[in-house]
Amino acid sequence: MRKLFLIVLILSMLFPSIVLAQESQEYAQNESIIPVYAKGQVLEITNEELGVDPGGGITMDTQLLKIKITSGPYKGEVFSTENATYGNLAYDIWLTRGDKVLLYLETVDGEFVNGSVMDFARDTYLYLLIAAFVIALLVIGKIQGLKSVITLSFTLLVIGKFLLPFLFKGYNPVILALLSGFIIATVTFLIIGGLTKKSIAAILGTTGGLLIAAAISITIGKLSNFRGLSADDAQMLMYIPQDIQFDFQGLLFAGIMIGALGAVMDVSISIASAMDEIKNIGNRLNFKELFFSGMNIGKDIMGTMSNTLILAYTGASIPLLLLLMTSEQPLAKLINMEFIATELVRALSGSIGLILAIPITALIAALLMKTNPDN
Repeated sequence: MRKLFLIVLILSMLFPSIVLAQESQEYAQNESIIPVYAKGQVLEITNEELGVDPGGGITMDTQLLKIKITSGPYKGEVFSTENATYGNLAYDIWLTRGDKVLLYLETVDGEFVNGSVMDFARDTYLYLLIAAFVIALLVIGKIQGLKSVITLSFTLLVIGKFLLPFLFKGYNPVILALLSGFIIATVTFLIIGGLTKKSIAAILGTTGGLLIAAAISITIGKLSNFRGLSADDAQMLMYIPQDIQFDFQGLLFAGIMIGALGAVMDVSISIASAMDEIKNIGNRLNFKELFFSGMNIGKDIMGTMSNTLILAYTGASIPLLLLLMTSEQPLAKLINMEFIATELVRALSGSIGLILAIPITALIAALLMKTNPDN
């Protein structure tokens, strides 16, 4: 779930400016070779050799490819290049005729001089999947589906144009995550439900659950001496050329809050919406009756939504869990390793925030929707 959201976010940030075969601005001006990225298609495998020994005790398999460029300023040109694999499944790609690939082209003074294969071209299928997602929302949800598309776009806009840029400038990650969460929840609920008591209850319930998740993750994280550097991507931020001093512990807490936001919003709006329906069918319920109705609804939601967070984090960590099984390490060692403790805190603090959002939302909704002012 987190990886899917991250992919959609990156695509949404880059979509207006994605033009395969654009020039990179990272090369120094005195460099004569300008890199260009383009898509291509394998026309022919002209030669293959297996088990080639280039020396040093390493063997490799090689392919000689004829490739046609299918996008960008050099579209239509055909060139030959070599593709080599070294037995590393994480990086090797073995190509067949007709495969669509992403190309790295070298140009000098605007002239194409050389090219190589970087990876398979996957963007077409990803765009089709995004289109299917949007169409499903519109067909099934109709007006509400359209509102969902709008709110999703707004969420990606807030993260892509507000949260990430200000994190990159070194601002406090926790404050930025809380502010982003509040903005996303407020605008989402106002678009979906309008300025109603239901929306106000959902906004305040989400904010309360998010604050609780933040307080728990920060408290446990500091007591447990989390450094925020257990993930490879966080470690890579230490060596970026921009020389920014990130608050890695804060980035960890911000990630926990943003990761829990969607589930907390789901719980809050589900309870507030159900309580609003109960009130609207003609039942004149007082505060106590409405509150306990909301709590009963929340209890039914609680189990599945808690599973949602746990399963989302478990699903993203299956290779890691399998790796831990092979190591046969004792529990006392495993639970004290930072990257495992981090994932536990991430899942559990979010789940506690989700659970406590239930009484917060039910309480606020009951106060706003009660029909008997004396109770």
